Amino acid sequence: MSTTGLREYLDGPHKAARDLVRDGLATNAGLLDAGQELSRGEYRDKVLEVMQQITAQGHTGRGFPKEFGGQGDLGGFIAGFETLAFGDLSLMVKAGVQFGLFAGAILHLGTSRHHEEYLTDAIEGRLLGCFAMTETGHGSNVQALGTTATYDPATEEFVIHTPTAAARKDYIGNAARHGRMATVFAQLVVGGETHGVHCLLVPIRTADGDPMPGVTLSDCGAKLGLNGVDNGRIVFDQVRVPRTALLDRYAQVDAEGNYSSEIENPDRRFFTMLGTLVQGRVSVGGAAINASKVALTIAIRYADRRRQFGAPGSADEALLLDYRMHQRRLLPLLARTYALHFAQAELVDEFVRIFGSEEVADEEHDQRALEAQAAGTKALGTWHATETIQMCREACGGAGYLAENRLSTLKADTDVFTTFEGDNTVLLQLVAKGLLTNYRESFGKLDPLGTARFIAAQAVEIAVEKTALRILIERLRDAVPNRNDTTDPDAGLRDDAYHSGLLRFREEHMLAAVARRLKRGIDDGVEPFEVFNRCQDHVIAAGRAHVERVVLEAFAAAVQAAPEGTASARLKDLYDLHALATIEAERAWYLEHGRLSTARSKAIIALVNELCATVRPYAGELVDAFGVPGAAVDVPMVVPSQHE
Repeated sequence: MSTTGLREYLDGPHKAARDLVRDGLATNAGLLDAGQELSRGEYRDKVLEVMQQITAQGHTGRGFPKEFGGQGDLGGFIAGFETLAFGDLSLMVKAGVQFGLFAGAILHLGTSRHHEEYLTDAIEGRLLGCFAMTETGHGSNVQALGTTATYDPATEEFVIHTPTAAARKDYIGNAARHGRMATVFAQLVVGGETHGVHCLLVPIRTADGDPMPGVTLSDCGAKLGLNGVDNGRIVFDQVRVPRTALLDRYAQVDAEGNYSSEIENPDRRFFTMLGTLVQGRVSVGGAAINASKVALTIAIRYADRRRQFGAPGSADEALLLDYRMHQRRLLPLLARTYALHFAQAELVDEFVRIFGSEEVADEEHDQRALEAQAAGTKALGTWHATETIQMCREACGGAGYLAENRLSTLKADTDVFTTFEGDNTVLLQLVAKGLLTNYRESFGKLDPLGTARFIAAQAVEIAVEKTALRILIERLRDAVPNRNDTTDPDAGLRDDAYHSGLLRFREEHMLAAVARRLKRGIDDGVEPFEVFNRCQDHVIAAGRAHVERVVLEAFAAAVQAAPEGTASARLKDLYDLHALATIEAERAWYLEHGRLSTARSKAIIALVNELCATVRPYAGELVDAFGVPGAAVDVPMVVPSQHE
């Protein structure tokens, strides 16, 4: 498998969608400099202009039903969206707001009348919209939103209102300048009874761009990054919309004011509605991974041509990438980027399987599992982007600090990825909750108190009925050398089963320990909230350990499936580097728990060094295989001057 073949393998079944976006980014390469050269308002308008161009090329409608002008290709749509991260990230986010969130909410939460009236205009970019969920006082805690939508049977209208300053819609993309309609999440009040958060379509601007009566719009102003996105705030003052504005796939209100839903449990109904919007979380994680590819392409190419110092007495200076520490800084991150790429590909395949099919066995269970997988991959992918881009900036020295070399913009624009589409810490709590409960039919709220009560109730059973877990741990003890192992410390260090065994042991051990702590707290009569709060760091760590293992095994599967050839062997080297660097990062834990001897721990460190040296000669080929369009990475510090 040549480098070209490796790129095709990375692009996977959606290569055509990725290449379409690559071509569009190349055509609009000038947008990469717009944030530095234009005023904020001009920059926002330029981003909109380019978004309309890529819309006309057909990418943005790719994931929508054919009857509304789409192509019915969910996987291609997500792949294309991820590829937008190779260019200006404001463009990617604005497209995500318009097509993933606004149009996605209409598609997944609405019914045929909403689809027929609004969907074609939304996916063709004629109706620009917002996704008005987040509030100033309620970020991740969506169930506690303060905005109200009260039904008035006399006029057959819903009255949308912002009762307090904390209920103001905040950080809403497209709200400050371009959006004309919003999908507004509000507490639905019918007949004096509150039925929880539902979504309604609410016009916020006239065709001339003026705020609608009762709607106050303001600009969030300058941000750390993504200043090409017009984030704004929305306040509603008794704004009336027709009864049909309710996106009523999961709940209906008739003309007389009778509320009904096929899903009787309000918590279950809420999570079902939110679960259909998981596409945004899937897409953001993939975009963050692709942003990491851009940074690594720049930094590794720079390190492969920039010279500094050299052997004493020699006139020749050494390439940065020949230094062991420079390899240590960049190459494990490169390996991890490949690992996350393949984990993201598995996630997208699962998303398409569930949402691209009319009939799925045990649909609710599958959706819950998908939500957890998306949450974990998004958390690790966005944290990885933050770490990788920072390290690439440092590895490029002063040149990396110059705006012309793009790393500063990448750093600023991706920083918020750890926050939007779910704060990463909250998302890992969701992952851990799924592990502890296996998403049984009745599940608790995602607020800390509800989570505590539900996990605590299940923890007793899990802690008592863990025979299977004990058997698994005993089997892993047999498979994984312990601290008393005095045989060859290098033996089996490149064995996939050894890597997976260590990570599985850590995951299951941490999960069992959390269950025991929760049970002990409940047995001692401590309040459920306090029990959970005491264990929260442990819960998050267990969730992360699970995702680390999933990512590792996705990489291993991708290596096994790769066509034979040079590049497949290189993928195996990269996999081993990722696996051992992951174990190395947690070697203190493994030593504490008797899973590593000191000799074996040292052997792992030495092998990571050796693998960095092995990967170094073809590191440039590995980043070339990402296929980042030239303008995004052909920055001044990596393009040789005329004097070189």
